Amino acid sequence: MTTGKAIIFSAPSGSGKTTLVRHLLKHNPRLAFSISACTRDKRGRKEEDGKDYYFLTPEEFKQKIDNDEFVEWEEVYPGNFYGTLKAEVERIWQQGKAVVFDVDVKGGVNLKKYFRDQALAVFVRVPSFEVLQERLRHRGSETEESLSQRLYKARFELGFEDQFDVTIVNDDLATSLTQAETLVDNFLNS
Repeated sequence: MTTGKAIIFSAPSGSGKTTLVRHLLKHNPRLAFSISACTRDKRGRKEEDGKDYYFLTPEEFKQKIDNDEFVEWEEVYPGNFYGTLKAEVERIWQQGKAVVFDVDVKGGVNLKKYFRDQALAVFVRVPSFEVLQERLRHRGSETEESLSQRLYKARFELGFEDQFDVTIVNDDLATSLTQAETLVDNFLNS
């Protein structure tokens, strides 16, 4: 039974969770991606409302908070909100699919608390902090300051690993992909 199930992938930045989620979505027709709502501006012409995010004004977002329309939400930076709309989860479940989340660690913990046994919460990490540091450096998209901020946040986020159902240590991508497929299949078939 797929309907009514949620799969949560969370990790410190640079651990590979998005790569795992994209693979699962491409290869498992029983899954659909949860599109988050946010108050930040679109990044150029690449991003589309309703495909990449639901882009809301801060006022619209706050109104939805007041109306209890979110599964979870947080103010990531002052005035910059991200969240999961209940209507988005219902939309996916009505398609007969399980909803997949690719969220930060705090969002993952909140989603697991909300969905409880309906959710499989997967924590993705790399074998060591040094490997994480190296991966973030090789991205080439980080300044020294942003790298330092991401590493500081990652150290904090690693402390939440025990609040997830299972951990994938993303050392070898092929092994991690197989592990993710097996975990998801077993959960959907239970």
